[in-house]
Amino acid sequence: MSTRQAFIGIDVGTSGMRACAIDAHDAVLASVTTPLPAPERGTADKSVQQDPALWWQALCDALDKLAASLRNTQVVRIALDGTSSTLLLCKPDGTPLTPALMYNDARALQAAERVSAVAPQHSAARGASASLAKYLYLRDQLDSPDSAAIPLHQADWLTGKLSGQFRYSDENNALKLGYDPVARQWSEWLADVGVDLTALPEIVAPGTPVGALSDELATRWHWPGAQLVAGTTDSTAGFLATGATQVGTGVTSLGSTLVVKVLSNQPVFDADHGIYSHRLGDRWLAGGASNAGGAVLKPFFNHCDINRYSRLLDPDHPTGLDYYPLPAPGERFPIADPALAPRLTPRPASEREFFQAILEGLANIEAEGYRLLRACGAPVVKQVLTVGGGAHNRRWEKLRAKKLGVPVSQALHSEAAFGAARLARDGGEFSASANPPPEPTSPSPPPPPPA
Repeated sequence: MSTRQAFIGIDVGTSGMRACAIDAHDAVLASVTTPLPAPERGTADKSVQQDPALWWQALCDALDKLAASLRNTQVVRIALDGTSSTLLLCKPDGTPLTPALMYNDARALQAAERVSAVAPQHSAARGASASLAKYLYLRDQLDSPDSAAIPLHQADWLTGKLSGQFRYSDENNALKLGYDPVARQWSEWLADVGVDLTALPEIVAPGTPVGALSDELATRWHWPGAQLVAGTTDSTAGFLATGATQVGTGVTSLGSTLVVKVLSNQPVFDADHGIYSHRLGDRWLAGGASNAGGAVLKPFFNHCDINRYSRLLDPDHPTGLDYYPLPAPGERFPIADPALAPRLTPRPASEREFFQAILEGLANIEAEGYRLLRACGAPVVKQVLTVGGGAHNRRWEKLRAKKLGVPVSQALHSEAAFGAARLARDGGEFSASANPPPEPTSPSPPPPPPA
């Protein structure tokens, strides 16, 4: 009897580490979740940071549990996804030199101004929450300049911890660090903000093999010969989980934050509105990520409240309240404004109505996101698949369908960890498909959206 093969995907979320093992036919062999503590949030400087050692501990705990469920299984490949623009600086051996600035950390305002002065208008590296501004900020905070300091994203660093090699990043994570996904190289203008291109990681397509699991870890988990492949961002992994292949298919990720993406034949960029495109083989995922999302509910409702009020949603009778439900000041998409204030007033006496108004506000942001993508050159959205924790809320699904005007349904597979596992399994094929015919070295700026 032949040993069954497994492909592992790991999703590093804001609240937990999720690991999923699948076989060659998409069957889930095992899955585990390990909690993560909330990041440290500053009130005055828009800082949101975390000790990367917490990720590593959670990852080891998750894989310890997963290994116990995969006895007599050959683990072939492993892929990770992480939150977009979460970045730290480390030494060549992976030792962190700084805390990790999380995806929604917006303190690097001065660095962002330096980037905006030289970066093309379409660049996804513009903005205080982009990886590039964080890199410049962290580099300036070092006690003594370290020319060997390597900027790595969440998925990059953890992949390095598993393999022992801290030299790679993928095309999706590198986008907001100044990588040009059309020309498929680091942008030359990075030198104008003082970036030494030789200090940046080597960029490969998601799914590209980047090394073997270290001997120590292979022994620990009994996974000899397991290979690591370059990862991706969390929302891209969520898209991969759905298996969507048709241009015009939208995927909304309803997690701690709200992310919308649509499969397109061409890239779309508009940094003024937080729009960017990830390369996905010979196609593109055009989209944007809001700071709004499920995290906004936590200060007001506990888990039982959310379950109860979800059952009481009334999509046929909107509240009429015009909320913009941000967890803190600052927004990325569809409004790119680091100072945008949350709008959660007036607050009704009914907690059920307040809960529904917040979800209506999130649905409005989602609808505006798809409208803006279309205005900037993305295809018309024909259907929307939903991934993430909010995908299970059927009444919210009906509410969103009314706002969007297209069919909305829960994806058969909705976990980013499952998408990362698919990337691990199909990595070679995925990398090979990421070599389309030659394209222009930079995309044409999109037309301005209508007022």
